[in-house]
Amino acid sequence: MNFPDFFDQVPRIRLRDPLADLLGTVAGGLMSYGYADAVRLAGHSCPTVASAYWLGVRAIKTLYGDDMPTRGAIEVSLREPLEVGTAGVVANVLGLLTGAASDGGFAGIGGQFVRRGLLQFNVNIETELRFTRTDTGQAILAQAYPQRVPGNAQTMRLMQLCLSGHATDQQRIEFGRLWQQRVQRILLDHAWDDTVFDLRIA
Repeated sequence: MNFPDFFDQVPRIRLRDPLADLLGTVAGGLMSYGYADAVRLAGHSCPTVASAYWLGVRAIKTLYGDDMPTRGAIEVSLREPLEVGTAGVVANVLGLLTGAASDGGFAGIGGQFVRRGLLQFNVNIETELRFTRTDTGQAILAQAYPQRVPGNAQTMRLMQLCLSGHATDQQRIEFGRLWQQRVQRILLDHAWDDTVFDLRIA
């Protein structure tokens, strides 16, 4: 796939999935995810997908420190109901990284490896998200502010032209370039900017 080059510059995350290990899916259950995987899942690259991916990566690494994170052992809580705004998109990306699932998720084998119920919506928390280790109970509150990374002034004008069907081929290409340019700035230039990605111990 001809993804923008910056996708490969975004740090990946490596986790151990005990279920994948048990079922012989991959040696040691070691799984690696990158931003391109989140894009494939969502079907597009945008500030919401980018913020969900990077907030998830940072939260997981904060929870586990130098230890290998365990996929399927992290509960993800969202403040918004499923049907509100982009909550579903964010949940899908975080489910990819953590293995957490809502009511339709994997029910487990012999009472183990249960993913169902680890993804919850409409939770009374002070931030957009909370990540909780199911083994220790340690939790991280997390919030992304992608709106604090503005796009090029021409982006919205070009979007309107594209949506109305009046954009030229060159204008459509330019819109896509400017759109991804903002995503790149969020993921690379502001990756460690606490005003854009706010994480704190609960």
